Amino acid sequence: MSGTSLDGLDIACVHFSGPEDAVRFTLEAAETVSLPSDIKNALLQIETLSPRELFKLNHTLACFYAEAVNAFITKFSLDKTRIDAIASHGQTIFHQPEDGYTVQLGCGSTLAYHSGLPVINDFRSLDVAAGGQGAPLVPIGDQLLFGTHADAFINIGGFANISFNMHERTLAFDVCPGNLPMNTYARKLGLEYDAGGEIASAHEADSEVLYALNHLPYYTLDGPKSLGTEWLDSTFYPCIPSDLEPAVAIATINEHIAHQLAAVLEKNNLKRAYITGGGALNSALIYQLKAKYTGTVIIPSADIVDFKEAIIFAFLGFRFLERKFNSLASVTGASENVCGGALHYPR
Repeated sequence: MSGTSLDGLDIACVHFSGPEDAVRFTLEAAETVSLPSDIKNALLQIETLSPRELFKLNHTLACFYAEAVNAFITKFSLDKTRIDAIASHGQTIFHQPEDGYTVQLGCGSTLAYHSGLPVINDFRSLDVAAGGQGAPLVPIGDQLLFGTHADAFINIGGFANISFNMHERTLAFDVCPGNLPMNTYARKLGLEYDAGGEIASAHEADSEVLYALNHLPYYTLDGPKSLGTEWLDSTFYPCIPSDLEPAVAIATINEHIAHQLAAVLEKNNLKRAYITGGGALNSALIYQLKAKYTGTVIIPSADIVDFKEAIIFAFLGFRFLERKFNSLASVTGASENVCGGALHYPR
């Protein structure tokens, strides 16, 4: 799993067992591998790349994935013959479901050949073809693997998304931006990210900018809905004056995220929120959320905080191999539940 915040490649070896209505999982090993600087820099400048450069990056990224997986198998002494497949999310670079496409880099055939393992990737396209948003896909795992732990499941990665049950239907959508814009402003300060929310906690939000962000039209829409980097560029960033100090921008975005998450939780009368992703480690953000939300905030163990999405994408791959649907039409807006993914054999 590699998210839009570009904070690394999450690799998880997961074993699934039990009946369909009570699937259990064991996280056998997990690790986050930093993206090589040349790949990360290319992804940060994706809009400037030519088609030839994009296809080259597609191959380069897959070679890196394969190298990382092979090193992971060796490091944790895993029995390669027991591995059914690699479930690879890939790196989202374009996401325009309203125009019928979503693109994740990381060539499945290249990854399969160089790892020597079957690969399932391109999990989103079939849902988009069925009229859905192609996102979020994690809610099926939230409900089937973690459903007893809370009323709502929030992952704060590059974007912040939520899933919950309402009237016996699973609902989910992207709530607001997450780490991605905060990391953008942290880089202006020479940092990769605001570690622990220290910058945000040391500065006051700009009230006018905060008001503008909280009143963006996206927040009036009901789901299914999803966000992409294109929305940040066209709608979100223009609300932030170019001369605003980066530290103040970080504090403002931090409070904006907390406001939007609390608003969704309160609107839907959700009493227990299970928080994962990098944002769960941002003390300033969690403090703000607890101040605005009347329910209980649950931060699980470090392995779940860091690797829940990787675990769930492994689960999507498991369901693909079982030929069971792995996306929920009630969540994505597709015409039906589909079993998304493309299978690549190593030879």
